Order: sequence, then structure tokens, then C-alpha cells
Amino acid sequence: MSRSGKTKQQHPFEHRAWILRLGFRRSLLRPADSARSDRVTYIELFFDLIFVFALTQLSRYLYANQSWVGALESIILVLALWWLWVYTTWVTNWLDPAKLPVRGVVIGLSLVGLVISTSIYESFGDQGLVFAIAYVVLQLGRTVFMVLALARHDPALHATFLRILLWLSVASVFWIIGGLMPLSVRLPAWLIALAIEYGSASLGFRIPGLKAPGVDDWDVSGPHIAERSALFVIIAVGESFLVTGFAFVDQEASALGITGLFLAFVNGLAMWWLYFDHGERAGSRAIAASSEPGRIARLAYTYVHAIIIAGIVLTSVADKSVLEHPEDAMTLPVAVTITGGPLFYLVGLLLFRWIVTRTLLVSHLVGIGLLALAGAAGALLTPLGLGVVTSVILVIVAAGETISRVRAGTTDDDAG
Repeated sequence: MSRSGKTKQQHPFEHRAWILRLGFRRSLLRPADSARSDRVTYIELFFDLIFVFALTQLSRYLYANQSWVGALESIILVLALWWLWVYTTWVTNWLDPAKLPVRGVVIGLSLVGLVISTSIYESFGDQGLVFAIAYVVLQLGRTVFMVLALARHDPALHATFLRILLWLSVASVFWIIGGLMPLSVRLPAWLIALAIEYGSASLGFRIPGLKAPGVDDWDVSGPHIAERSALFVIIAVGESFLVTGFAFVDQEASALGITGLFLAFVNGLAMWWLYFDHGERAGSRAIAASSEPGRIARLAYTYVHAIIIAGIVLTSVADKSVLEHPEDAMTLPVAVTITGGPLFYLVGLLLFRWIVTRTLLVSHLVGIGLLALAGAAGALLTPLGLGVVTSVILVIVAAGETISRVRAGTTDDDAG
């Protein structure tokens, strides 16, 4: 039986004894009905530390490449980094990080993640092959370990990870080809690789001609998935403060600089409030109560949270632009960045709340509309002026949502 009490499906290759001989004799799965079944462990937080550096490098790259090509490259990097992190989160949702083999693998993944982080800024330059090899090693290495860990102890999940390994292997070919080739080939090759990885997940990792276990029926720890995702949101918000803080201390103190720093703080606070005052607990409760936790985890936390994180990263770039060029003439890339970050964030939150509670928040819809109008009128403002407008919109949305919650009689303990 699995943690939720569901009967495991028969392994489609169970008659092949060699598969079982390859697997770990000792179960590395999290214990059922235990405090450790849902707990986020410190080694997982250690792994997350690597992504603080990764996100700062990503923000640095996006700031230095504010063009349509740079935006597409940044989207590739955001999706790649998120996929690395979320796959590892799924693995530690099932495996027990308190057990030494699992802990050792997470440490190894952290080292490879550090290589990825150091190569991000030049990933579309001289470090393309380094980035691609490190990415492939992390993806395939983690999945192979998962296959070995599950072979004797969870046949249904083991069958799914064999399929995941196959899909990732196909995508890896395009990652390596892209790393070897010039930019004209690298960009489309990496787009194909990401399309394979994200597309295969959306299809439940099915392989034509083979019956696959349903991903929506996966037995996952809802509280663990929700808490891990929430912690990554905190990491992303913290990264935005790092980017802005370093930009501020590198310039002479001025009233405009102080104003830009204050706006960055307001943006970070509003984003934190929007996620944690209302939405985070709604998601945690929904996935814990659902009869299909795998569906919610896949849609709300695997896909939609990528939009939320992208919004935070883009906002950090906007904060830096406002801080360093407050009164410059407005350009299209700067206007798109300043309004696009909060817009992505609110769209992500809107989709998240719809998936977990089937509600559309009026405050989010109003905020999205106001941000779209601000973007259209951005040419009439300076970067600082547009930054003030977007910050005010975020505060209005956060305040409106909280006022609605309080008027509805929802207590602080029951928020969400």
C-alpha cells in the first residue's frame, strides 16, 4: 500500500528479475504515517541555497539582455532552472532525505547545481556546453537513482520513472547538441528539449503502445509539496532583494536611489503578502484534501508556479532598472519588464487559486487590467514613474484581497 492507502499497480516489467536485482534492498521511501512523511528537511533547504545564486545570475543575464532574443533566452533559462528544482522536489517528496544514500545524492545534485549556476550567465555564450552537460547530468543522474530506489519497493512509481528516464534521455540529446552548436542552433535545440520535458509531463510520461500509470493518481505528500513551493517563493523574493541591494550599494546615495530601493521593498512585500496571506494555505489544504493530489501538484505547483517565479525574477530586474536609470527616457524593453513582472505574478496567482479552489479573485483581475493599462501608457512615464504605478497597483491588489477576506469573516488562522 502507498502512503494514502491506495493499492500499488502491478509493475509492467515485474517478471524481469534483473530489474529487481539492480534496485536497493533497503527501502529509501519516506515512512508512512510518520512525522517524517511530510517534513521538509534541512538537506532540501541546503539544495535550495544553490538556487539563490542561480536566480541572481539569471536576473543578471536578463538585465544585460533586454531584447526579444534575450527575453526568449531568459524564458528558456527560467523554465530549465524551475524544472531542475521541481523534479528534485518530487523526488524528495517520495524518498526520505534522512537516509544517507538520499542525503548523499541531494548533496551531489547541489554540487552539479552549483556548476549550472556559475554557467548561466554565459550559457548562450562560451559556457553553453558546460551548462548543457551539467543540466543533463543532474536530470538523468537523479532519475536513475530514483529508478534504483523504487525497483523493489514501489512497482507502479518505478514504471513511471522508467518512462521519465526515457523522455529525459531524448531531451538530453537536444541539450547536448545545443551546447555544441552556435547560438543559431542552440536556441531552437534547447527549445525542443524543454518542449519534450514539459510536454511529456503534461501527457503523464506516456509512451505509445505501453500502458502507463496515471500521473494524476500519484500518491504525493500535499503538505510537503506545498511547503517546498512556498519556500522557493520566499527564496525568489529574497533574491530580488539581493539584486536590488547590490545595485543600491554600488551607487552614490541619492533621493532617487532611496526611492527606488523603497519601491523594491514594497514590491517584495506585496508579492509576499499576496502569496502567504491568502493563497498558500488554500493550496496546502486543497492538495491535502484532494482525492487526486497528483493532479493538483502537477498543475498548480509544477506548471503554474513557474509563472509565479518568472514574475518575481522579472520584477527583480525591473527594480534594478528603476534604481539605476530612474529618469531615463522610457524604452519598450524597460516598460515591458516593469509591468510584465507583476503581471506574470498576478496571472500565476490567479491560475493557482482557480486550480486549487475554483475561484477567480476580483482583486487579481482588476490588478491584471490595471497593469495592462499601465504598460500601454508606459511611454508617457519615466522608469521611476512607471515603477511607482506598478507598486501602487500591487499594494491595492494585496489590500483588496485581505479586506475581502476579513469582510467574509475569515480569521487569520483560517486565511486561505
